[in-house]
Amino acid sequence: MADQTYFEGVGRRKTSTARVRVYPGGSGVVTVNDKPLEVFFPRIGDADMTMKPLNVVGLRSKMDVTVKVRGGGVTGQVGSVVLGLSRALLKYDETLRPQLRKAGFLTRDARAKERKKPGLKRARKAPTYTKR
Repeated sequence: MADQTYFEGVGRRKTSTARVRVYPGGSGVVTVNDKPLEVFFPRIGDADMTMKPLNVVGLRSKMDVTVKVRGGGVTGQVGSVVLGLSRALLKYDETLRPQLRKAGFLTRDARAKERKKPGLKRARKAPTYTKR
């Protein structure tokens, strides 16, 4: 598969980064960090969620996908793979943009953990106020 042409997209979510490559003309094989998709994302719904962009544009069985994902937790990694896959599909075929945009796969989710502030217990939780 190394000599095939591919289209690459990078996705990020929270502290996770995914580099996704799609190989047109494949048979639908998906590997994440050199493991099968269902092995890397065993939680129910995660494997399905990562492949949503391919399902929306109807190319699930026509492309092979390889993913390198690092950092963050499981949910962040799933989100980064979805964004990376969507961006890779755009490089493959720009006419897929309306479908991916409508499904919400092209928007980078900017939510991340807020930092802890001095004088507070957490980012926003203040110590209990006592009058006396």
